[in-house]
Amino acid sequence: MTLQFIDLENLSVSPLNVRKYGAKDCADLVTSIRSLGLLQPLLVRATDTAFEIIAGQRRFNACQIIAEDSAIDPLPCLVMAESDDAAAIEASLAENIERLPMDEVDQYKAFAKLIKEGRSAGDIATTFGITERMVSQRLALGRLHAPILTAFRKDEIHARDIRNLTMATPKQQKAWWALVKDDDSCAPTGQRLKDWLFGGAHIPVSNALFDVAGSKLAVVSDLFGDDAYFADSEDFWLLQNAAIAERVEIYLADGWADVTVMDVGAYFANWDHRSTSKSKGGKVFITCTAQGEVAFHEGYLSQVEAKRLDKKETSAPVPKPELTKAGQNYVDLHRHAAVRCDLLKRSDTALRLIAAHMIAGSSLWSVKADPQKAAKPEIAQSLETNTAQHAFEAERQAVKTLLGLEDMALLDKPDTYYARPSLAEVFVKITEFDDGDVLRVLSFLMADSLAVGTELIEVLAQAFGTEMTAAWSIDDTFFDLMRDKQAINGMVAEIAGENAAKEHITATAKVQKTIIKACLDGTRTPQVKNWTPRYMQVSMQGYTDRSGFADAVQAEDAFAIAAE
Repeated sequence: MTLQFIDLENLSVSPLNVRKYGAKDCADLVTSIRSLGLLQPLLVRATDTAFEIIAGQRRFNACQIIAEDSAIDPLPCLVMAESDDAAAIEASLAENIERLPMDEVDQYKAFAKLIKEGRSAGDIATTFGITERMVSQRLALGRLHAPILTAFRKDEIHARDIRNLTMATPKQQKAWWALVKDDDSCAPTGQRLKDWLFGGAHIPVSNALFDVAGSKLAVVSDLFGDDAYFADSEDFWLLQNAAIAERVEIYLADGWADVTVMDVGAYFANWDHRSTSKSKGGKVFITCTAQGEVAFHEGYLSQVEAKRLDKKETSAPVPKPELTKAGQNYVDLHRHAAVRCDLLKRSDTALRLIAAHMIAGSSLWSVKADPQKAAKPEIAQSLETNTAQHAFEAERQAVKTLLGLEDMALLDKPDTYYARPSLAEVFVKITEFDDGDVLRVLSFLMADSLAVGTELIEVLAQAFGTEMTAAWSIDDTFFDLMRDKQAINGMVAEIAGENAAKEHITATAKVQKTIIKACLDGTRTPQVKNWTPRYMQVSMQGYTDRSGFADAVQAEDAFAIAAE
């Protein structure tokens, strides 16, 4: 590099000079150069016919202004080698960054040229003593649709909106610019712009419970702030729900009494709960916002449960039943119908049951039929579709015909006791029957007086190997009565798979029921064929440790002993 004095007319601004805007703002330099002369040489490079200015454009412009009204001596210039474009750009940048700050767009274009020349963002940051983040911020402007960049330079677009638009796809930028140019439309700005870009679900990466890097999910970064966001909220929720489900398992394995995953957006009212240690039955409540932020509220009981604990009514909090009363009634009635229909074919069992009723007594051994009282009209309507119910009523009419009592109420189903005919009349009729007909009548009477919702129904179901699906099929009433989210999630796991259950652990009960129905009607591939809810299996089971179902594992052994 050599020092030469070059006439003003032999100098021009190089296209490599990074300052595009602000160079004409040089009034301060005109005064200084008039009085003191040009103290700092221009940085130039020779061309075929003259010299081009790499750095010093404002000083050159000031000298041109002075030359308009007075003669000016040749200017001192440091002449660079001709071959190194990157070095020329760096020299221009170094000088301009240290002086009057350049336009952000000028900086972007200069940095972009250096990148093209093979420099990295780290190299640029080191050279000019700035942060690599600042380099990245300027380079991010290169993502902008050209008209948007021009409008920003003219101060027609707020810097906040430019930062949001650097995270937008080219298609989104063009669509937004079309809204700006349309007089009949209103382009979103500020927070509305961010909602518009992310579909109202701008989920920060910081809210993820899973390994973001390992997930390989697409992430868009706000280089001007501290946040990065997931590009696809649905992909995020699949992994976030799986992570929440894993946390639930960890809490339960660690000995917490229960873990409740609340619906997305639901608020945990800590004033309605009391802080309670794990050793005293404290529970964990998990909340999740629409933006995916998860909070774990450890060690709480509802005020009602806490008061019970204070009064020492129970050594542990009374858990909420898995089934509502109506739900339990629904299950009991359908199971009752199936089991007593099986009893019609087991006369030997019926005789033993009669003996047991006579010895031990029963709430129904008066004798009267169980009224099969439904808690809701829709449950009664559902029971009418039970094939075992129809078969039983057909047998009722056949036995009445056998006894010749078609016009009597003996075997009808009143709300109270049977209306009995005279003992002599019935005795004379039955003496004409063979043993088979007597056992048939006794089996029917025993089945008709079998109480709904008792442990005995479960014992008989196991002994008979009752096939519930032969008598009952799942219907809307069943789904309407299912309210416990943990139990419903357990059903999703059975029919749709563990992954589906984890992915939808925060979904509402309605959404999870829809998944089960989709598997049943074939719109979604089920993981098992001929799925039956545990409530309708033999043995009857629940989905949580709160089910409270009677333990009938001894049923088969008890039946075998009775048969001997």
